[in-house]
Amino acid sequence: MKATVFGASGFVGRHLVATLRRDGHEVYVPGRDETLACDRPLGHAFYCIGLTADFRTRPFDTARAHVSIATELLDRADFESFLYLSSTRVYAKARSADEEADLVVNPNDPSDQYNLSKLDGEAVCFRSGRSAVRVARLSNVVGYDPDSPTFLSDLMREASTGRITLQSDPSSSKDYILIDDVCELLAKIGFGGKRALYNVASGVDITNGALVDRLCELTGATCDVKPGAPILRFPKIAVDRIKSEFDFNPRDVMNYLPNLLESVELR
Repeated sequence: MKATVFGASGFVGRHLVATLRRDGHEVYVPGRDETLACDRPLGHAFYCIGLTADFRTRPFDTARAHVSIATELLDRADFESFLYLSSTRVYAKARSADEEADLVVNPNDPSDQYNLSKLDGEAVCFRSGRSAVRVARLSNVVGYDPDSPTFLSDLMREASTGRITLQSDPSSSKDYILIDDVCELLAKIGFGGKRALYNVASGVDITNGALVDRLCELTGATCDVKPGAPILRFPKIAVDRIKSEFDFNPRDVMNYLPNLLESVELR
């Protein structure tokens, strides 16, 4: 099949391109200057453009990446399907984390800028009037990315120095999913998903304490916890939809840590 990946220079986009090409698909990767100049048929479009850790200091870039560019493509581009990558962060203040949950956001909260912009992008997808437009909400994606500002990447870098300092309570937890699982699911959703919205997650919460204990075991690092560190937890991410439709069985992130450490030469 023919596919187009927007945001292919990012972590998820880069791995998605590799997965699609490995599976024999023809993949077009527009450059930054080409993103809004797509006058060619895109086939199955995957929208991976987005900001992560620096969204608080780049509000205009965040809105462009999550809303404006996607809106232009949905309005004008020629595609067979369009998959918009969102985030399970939108469940941060919700009572539950299934796809039909009511969500809570506050425009006065700087941390909610990311969630609001992603939800605005989702809303444009749902109301575009175009067929085969879908949204995938990704949880915390695990894989080797030397420039990643994610929590797990920070832990890995600290482990390389021999000491980890946790800024949150060890009982804090998150849902993690391996990049290989993510890319395989995105391809299935993009090419033929039956629903408009999917959580792309493992459905398994891992505590900070469990992660750190395993990293210390593998690297010999030691760990301390910042006094008064807060407990941070999200609602458990529902994965019934991807399990029932795609027979999804997530790989164990904890079992993957030794391979990840080898890739960054920490072991």
